[in-house]
Amino acid sequence: MTEQPDPMIHQPVRLKIMSALKALPDKELLEFVRLKSLVGATEGNLGAHISSLETAGYIEVAKDFHHNRPRTRAKLTRAGRRAFEDYVTFLRSIIGET
Repeated sequence: MTEQPDPMIHQPVRLKIMSALKALPDKELLEFVRLKSLVGATEGNLGAHISSLETAGYIEVAKDFHHNRPRTRAKLTRAGRRAFEDYVTFLRSIIGET
């Protein structure tokens, strides 16, 4: 058990991103537009946080075309799922839940 929460996840927008992606079934992708709506961030802000999480290895980003329009989607990696679960365990330890 760590003494501090994972700083990559602890930032509020990144925590919302991770929470939204964790709610999906394993390997399912969430479209950028939907994620933007769920998180309530601007496109630029969301893009920067997605980039940080991708660099950390917590999410995977897929870019393709759907009906001739560019589409960006994201999903949690195994490392991201594990990091989020560890983060939740850390928070539960603070409030005395196990």
